[in-house]
This record gives sequence, structure tokens and C-alpha cells, in this order.
Amino acid sequence: QVQLVESGGGLVQPGGSLRLSCAASGSIFSVDTMGWYRQAPGKERELVASISGGGRTIYADSVKGRFTISRDNAKNTGYLQMNSLALEDTAVYYCSALLAITRGYFNTYWGQGTQVTVSS
Repeated sequence: QVQLVESGGGLVQPGGSLRLSCAASGSIFSVDTMGWYRQAPGKERELVASISGGGRTIYADSVKGRFTISRDNAKNTGYLQMNSLALEDTAVYYCSALLAITRGYFNTYWGQGTQVTVSS
């Protein structure tokens, strides 16, 4: 059974920083794309950033230059470094991973979400 466990959320003042982590565990054959999504109250879930198995990154326009996504393939762990946080970054952040438990069979898995609150 595969699990994605997020950590690192919390309360931060505007302009502050947080680092989210997402650790994939279980019977994993390989991990392809990892991504971070967020959902604010009353809004749809949106892509924040993603990183492919080869390290290619994609960012939402709203976070470019402030957030950095990375991964440690040896640990099956993804990270989201969030700097210059703003009030509008407040949301529940979800980790996702496209991974295979056997060769060639990929599925998308989700973490449980971690709350990020930016407030003065």
C-alpha cells in the first residue's frame, strides 16, 4: 500500500517562508511526476508546481519566483520551498505523485493535505 505523507505546513506571517515535504512510502517501483496542489476555501484545487522524474519543473504564474519545487529520488520525497508568502497563499496544500507499484502501471496518489495559513 502506498502512502504520501505531507509535513511542514503551519501559520506564518506575510513575507515569511515555509518548506513542505511529501514522503512516498510503501511498495513503490518508481516515481514519475510529483506535484503540489492547493485549495483555498470556496475555490477549486489548483496546481502550484510539479516536477518530472527528470527534473523538469512547472509553476503556476502566481508562485513563480517565490516557490521552488524539488525532489530527492533516493528518498521518494518531494519538497516545496515557499518564500515571500502572501495572504492569498493560504490554503490546504496537497501532494500528488504519479508512481508505479509494478513496472509500467502508473497511478496518481494523493496526500492528506497540510494547512498553510498566512496571517499577520
